[in-house]
Amino acid sequence: MNERSADRLAIAVAQLNPIVGDISGNLERARAARAIAARDGADLVAFSELFIAGYPPEDLVLKPAFQAACRVAVENLARETNDDGPAVLIGTPWLEDNKLYNAYALLAEGRIKAVSRKVNLPNYGVFDEKRVFASGPVPGPVNLRDVRLGLPICEDTWTDWGDYENVVECLAETGAEFLVVPNGSPYWRGKADIRLNVSVARVTEAALPLIYINQVGGQDELVFDGASFALNADRSVAFQLPAFTEAVVTTRWSRSNAGWRCLQGPIAAAEDSDQSDYTACMLGLRDYVDKNGFAGIVLGLSGGIDSALCAALATDALGAERVRAVMLPFRYTAQQSLDDAAAIARALGMRYDVVPIESAVKGLESTLSGIFTGTARDVTEENLQARARGVVLMAISNKFGLMVVTTGNKSEMSVGYATLYGDMNGGFNPIKDLYKTEVYRLARLRNRWKPQGALGPDGPVIVEDVLIRAPSAELRENQTDQDTLPPYDVLDAILQRLVEGEEPTSDIVAAGFDRDTVMKVERMLYLAEYKRRQAAPGVKVTLRNFGRDRRYPIVNRFRDPGTPLPEPDRALAAGAAMAKAGAADF
Repeated sequence: MNERSADRLAIAVAQLNPIVGDISGNLERARAARAIAARDGADLVAFSELFIAGYPPEDLVLKPAFQAACRVAVENLARETNDDGPAVLIGTPWLEDNKLYNAYALLAEGRIKAVSRKVNLPNYGVFDEKRVFASGPVPGPVNLRDVRLGLPICEDTWTDWGDYENVVECLAETGAEFLVVPNGSPYWRGKADIRLNVSVARVTEAALPLIYINQVGGQDELVFDGASFALNADRSVAFQLPAFTEAVVTTRWSRSNAGWRCLQGPIAAAEDSDQSDYTACMLGLRDYVDKNGFAGIVLGLSGGIDSALCAALATDALGAERVRAVMLPFRYTAQQSLDDAAAIARALGMRYDVVPIESAVKGLESTLSGIFTGTARDVTEENLQARARGVVLMAISNKFGLMVVTTGNKSEMSVGYATLYGDMNGGFNPIKDLYKTEVYRLARLRNRWKPQGALGPDGPVIVEDVLIRAPSAELRENQTDQDTLPPYDVLDAILQRLVEGEEPTSDIVAAGFDRDTVMKVERMLYLAEYKRRQAAPGVKVTLRNFGRDRRYPIVNRFRDPGTPLPEPDRALAAGAAMAKAGAADF
């Protein structure tokens, strides 16, 4: 370690993108970051929560071979600290006395000098750490170059002063001079302000500076936005790293009679919430494709707003050369849709093919003509169009090794306005957690702004006609979504209250919404649960996404008071309607 004054400390913050299960790769990432920190003269380089394993490892961390491999990697890295380079703080699973902990290890002088274990295990929303980890003992500070570092891990900073097992309070009372907090904190809208407020509260209570280190990158449905920061003991911002970007930054701190204070660190500008949502969707798609080893993606480009935004996101995430768009017209596809889809493909520079589905649909109808004799045409025949499109896209996926991107928004997923094994086909959905009104807003945003790191072209990429046309599935003549659904501004407002807010229907009606509309939307929301269970994963951007956050039973007879429970025969009829699995199964 470099010889430095005891009253100076250079701390490198490694805001990186680990991959769950890639222990050797994560170890190499740590080595590379340590080398950067060494060149910058750092005394310490600090990584995020469970960095060596990747976060969240879920049940993978219960595998003994995985635990052992993480331990070996940390021990190997520890031996490498017997040089003039910086010490290391790194997150790892830690097995001890037959208990598995979420731990943060201090590596210095060629060995593992100390291990802090996470005390408060989150068990809400997307987190279920109590399933896999044991709660550790309340830790004291660890010593590095005569500096007493407190190492609360993520949730350990989210308990208020005086609460049971308040880790920060214990660290302050046992002589900690500094708080270094590793995190695996996923993005959702408004999360940065929440983190800052929590950290300000802990700094106020402990009167200690705090460094908040968060990982960056996509992991399944979750996207981690980084945005690591530090606060001085007076609650002023010491530094702020950019969101959604990897960085290894060395910050310099000085100790006086008043304690430690940051002398040097960057202050990155913050994005607004829509910009952050777009960047999260882009990064989540990029990492899902790249970390799973897909060559690229294919998507159906219909000329509508949802597929247009997905095409823009895919091009920004992967580059136009890795995106293939396919228009799949049928007799109800408007010429304007054909023109708009072609214009969007040209603007984005992606490969674009037109594959008519008339013969495929006719073939399916001919095959079913005998068994359908005597029945009237209905949503079943409409769904054959969506399913024919799904088959074509999956065939292209199989033939060329491209992942199908699903393009349904949260409004549609909420009320079941989608076709199973049709437009719901696909491996990943970047807009799954965006309501329809938000899709429009982000599409307009992309036409005037492009995020840092985006690989798509500058300037407008979604033609104006797509932004103003009435949305339609184009499964029958002159169809629009509003034939079946309330206007999207009304629908989305009700859904946000039902899904994110869990508000009683009586409160929603009292807020000014039509009672029959509220009850219809609530019914559609419950009935569509079986579809959502079979939907592709997608990026989480709201407080409560479908899947990790909102987990409702499929078999569910509950309705809010005032909404009558269905009689047995009505329940059977509802089940029969669900079995059609169509775009309008209400």
